[in-house]
Amino acid sequence: MSRKKLNRGVAIVGAGMSKFGAFTGLSTRDLFVQAFQDMRASIDKGFDPNDIEALYIGNYSSDLFEGQGHTAPFMADWTGLAPRPATRIEDACASSGVALRQGIIAIASGLYDIVLVGGIEKMNDLPTSEVTDTLATASDILYEIPAGFTFPGFYAAMATAYMHKYGATPETFMKVGIKNHENGSLNEKAQFGATIRKVMDGKIAKAKTRGYPEPTWADEIEFLHDDRANPVIAWPMRLFDCSPISDGAAALLLVGEELATKFSDAPLYIIGSGQASDVALHDRKDMTALRAAQLAGKEAFEMAGVTPADIHVAEVHDCFTIAEVIATEDLGFFPQGEGYKAAEDGRTARLGERPINTSGGLKSKGHPVGASGAGQAVEIWKQLRGQAGERQLPGEPTLGLTHNVGGTGQTCVVHIYERR
Repeated sequence: MSRKKLNRGVAIVGAGMSKFGAFTGLSTRDLFVQAFQDMRASIDKGFDPNDIEALYIGNYSSDLFEGQGHTAPFMADWTGLAPRPATRIEDACASSGVALRQGIIAIASGLYDIVLVGGIEKMNDLPTSEVTDTLATASDILYEIPAGFTFPGFYAAMATAYMHKYGATPETFMKVGIKNHENGSLNEKAQFGATIRKVMDGKIAKAKTRGYPEPTWADEIEFLHDDRANPVIAWPMRLFDCSPISDGAAALLLVGEELATKFSDAPLYIIGSGQASDVALHDRKDMTALRAAQLAGKEAFEMAGVTPADIHVAEVHDCFTIAEVIATEDLGFFPQGEGYKAAEDGRTARLGERPINTSGGLKSKGHPVGASGAGQAVEIWKQLRGQAGERQLPGEPTLGLTHNVGGTGQTCVVHIYERR
């Protein structure tokens, strides 16, 4: 089979997002307007929104989270873009990553020159139990949910399989969470903008203020082992191994490659894109890898003509801490069974040899599921343009990657970006 390639180059010339968090009284429309405005402000040379020809909006389940279907045209209306065609893309937590791919295809085909891609989700209007039920619809409701599984249970099963096969421990996953909270503490848009140390110190101060016995945790690992401070959700996944329930939106402006410098002094060129699917978790022979991620990554790397070793920064789908470890192996950053050692050794830290999730990842930045994939691209936009503030990587990175997973890996989409 010949190497797949785009018939026309595609560039990102603007990227923005709302703050991720829990926002009572705001709808996805409000949040998307915030993201759209943030995206507009990022365009170096300005632009006329009337030039946008189409919208592709990733959204998992506004129907269940908000009781509102048919969301894409509402996003067009509230951003002043009606009557342009607006399409909602649903692929579980990979929805806006796939929306980005559809926007790329639309421009590469020659159908459009300027496309808006977005992602939206408003999860906090429901109680936690109903959020859990809504997310469960991304799994196999005929076979998995009747057996008692929820998403923490799915990823706990992956984690225990990985531990058994390769020798990782619960402390491995704790170190991933500590690292991502360190990164998220430097991200003004993050839902959890605090280090684990700061969370720990806050709990000690609160106990002291209330006259309770002060905890005597020696360090973050001891704190994360405390069942009261960090309860087990589905062993070995504890509370701080899980991404939060989040509201948020993100927006990206795509244009044909030949138009990019009319909008931006430093556009990002999308040089690789891959997508694949897989069977439900219960039908897989191996729960320690995501075949869809491996295949999507392979397609993206081949299209881009680069290797995993060439990537300077990656945002990967860490809905649970185990997911980050598996992702680093699926993408070829580390051999199978070696990703956990890299995490333990600090190699995936912001200043390590392979920076992963400099934004804080879904774990700390937040995981408004339909917006997460587009939000990953916003971080790559900032890092490759040298605009990531305190968390900016040294050395002027020029190649970035995003890895966005739906469900337990039934969908995965990977994109590779270049600053020239």
